[in-house]
Amino acid sequence: MNRAFKESLIGPMRLPFLVLSPVCVLLGLATAVWTGHEINLFYLSLAFIGAVTAHISVNALNEYDDFRSGLDLKTEPTPFSGGSKSLPKNPQKANVALATGLVALLITAAIGIYFWTIRGIWILPLGLLGLIVIFTYTKWLTKNPFLCLIAPGLGFGPLMVMGTDFILTGSYSWSAFIASLVPFFLVSDLLLLNQFPDVEADQSIGRKHFPILLGTRASVKIYTLFLAGAYLALIAGFATGRLPLAGLLGLATVLIAIPTVKGVAQHYQSIPDLIPFMGRNVVLNIITPVLVAAGIFLNVWL
Repeated sequence: MNRAFKESLIGPMRLPFLVLSPVCVLLGLATAVWTGHEINLFYLSLAFIGAVTAHISVNALNEYDDFRSGLDLKTEPTPFSGGSKSLPKNPQKANVALATGLVALLITAAIGIYFWTIRGIWILPLGLLGLIVIFTYTKWLTKNPFLCLIAPGLGFGPLMVMGTDFILTGSYSWSAFIASLVPFFLVSDLLLLNQFPDVEADQSIGRKHFPILLGTRASVKIYTLFLAGAYLALIAGFATGRLPLAGLLGLATVLIAIPTVKGVAQHYQSIPDLIPFMGRNVVLNIITPVLVAAGIFLNVWL
């Protein structure tokens, strides 16, 4: 495998960011265990593979479209935004990124079809919506501020968490739905904050997200509200009996969230100064669902 091919294959996958998928599957597993279901490890393995290939697909298709639109040449990459820049280095291999995205999408779809035969028709709403979000995100959803805001959270929250829970249990549950709101709000915030460095570049190719529509100052308020939404979902889950007390372990990351919000509010106009808080935002996205899942497992096992 030559270097150019390897870069155009691995780069668009954005491997360091794929950790988010297993985290969301873990949360879906936790809610399935919490509601008293026996876990089929084969089903869990397929759910894990489907989640990761879905994530790879949306990443690779995003990289391909950003390259074809010329956006890659206009953005200044940060550790958390701007893409891998692997295609501008190897423009002749752009088709490899496209093929990677489409093959990963087909694998995800095949796993969904398998579970359709096992679990029945009610898995279709989640499966079809997931495929639509993956395929339309970069080209179409990013041109609508509201859809651009909620699509990432929808994919990693209700679709991935509830999808895992449904695969393992064969039914929908309020516990899985409420738990899924944690990554829904956090991942939506993740993409929202990552759009701050790319406002001018995104606007030049016709994108229209909230940092473009309202400006980054107003978008800080949306960021804060969505971050609060993740913690309020946990509290609501416990208050309604849908999540155990130990699930509130996720609230521990408030200690990171508060200084992160303050930093974003202070440095939203200075990207170099904002980058450390973008990093903390990534930490919130990973650690909070893990702590919620860990709390649920502890409640079941102890």
